[in-house]
Amino acid sequence: MKQIKVVLIGGGTGLSVLARGLREFPIDITAIVTVADDGGSTGKIRDEMDIPAPGDIRNVIAALSDSESVLSQLFQFRFGENQISGHSLGNLLIAGMTNITNDFGHAIKALSKILNIKGRVIPSTNTSVQLNAVMEDGEIVYGESNIPKKQKKIERVFLEPSDVQPMGEAIEALEEADLIVLGPGSLYTSVISNLCVNGISDALINSKAPKLYVSNVMTQPGETDGYSVKDHIDAIHRQAGQSFIDYVICSTQKYDDNVLKKYKQKHSNPVEVNREELEDDDRIKVYTASNLIEISDDHLVRHNTKVLSTMIYDIALELTSTIQFIPGDKHI
Repeated sequence: MKQIKVVLIGGGTGLSVLARGLREFPIDITAIVTVADDGGSTGKIRDEMDIPAPGDIRNVIAALSDSESVLSQLFQFRFGENQISGHSLGNLLIAGMTNITNDFGHAIKALSKILNIKGRVIPSTNTSVQLNAVMEDGEIVYGESNIPKKQKKIERVFLEPSDVQPMGEAIEALEEADLIVLGPGSLYTSVISNLCVNGISDALINSKAPKLYVSNVMTQPGETDGYSVKDHIDAIHRQAGQSFIDYVICSTQKYDDNVLKKYKQKHSNPVEVNREELEDDDRIKVYTASNLIEISDDHLVRHNTKVLSTMIYDIALELTSTIQFIPGDKHI
């Protein structure tokens, strides 16, 4: 029987955590992942080998892996700074497999089979790219890791080279999706960076699948200072050239002084939600839950992965009620 086809778009920690939660459900998962990271091990490999950045890809593969925990841990193992330049073993394996296959996309497929992942992980492009930003004052900042350091408002981001083409599998996945989920994760560097690849935005807009955005909980210094949920969505729509998001999951939770103080020290604040503005002006349906957010003992705020993934699965069931599903759907 047919499974619901859910396509995730993003990168960074947010996408891998969401993928890990959703893999517990009987759905067909495809993750379209940014390859514009230029920091740490992944940046060194990208620059030295002229291949797409492997770090975010590695994290999502590990999150979806059904392999023995030791093998998955080995894939994520990182050497010390004085050991093989502090590289992640997974990044080295991706680089080595790229040399063997002479194709980054094929390397990802091969390693996905070895680690027996549930679903597919697809780089947004098969080309080594650099993410740049045009700031509101006109300054151009080159390199993903340099963008937040400027502490300026971002007007737009773009890739170099500008003519990079998408992976064909990514376009097909968007065309065939039953639900498309963007985020959570860094707005410009993890989510919007995928939309900068030629063809991705058009495929996203033209897809008949409902589009859901998972809003970040806190603003990100140097990237989304002062942004509300609507500001996040507006930025995505500006990049795509058209409004397309139908649903948003966001938090309306209030935080105590300990949490607010901790994040204020990091120049970060809760992402504000104006539910009426979202639903009235853009006709976007808002989803939230009282237990969507969990707070750690040291006052760090995160999405509750089990709650978030269950919400997305339930939304997928609601929006695709005409599809015949596999019996025994699992709820967390």
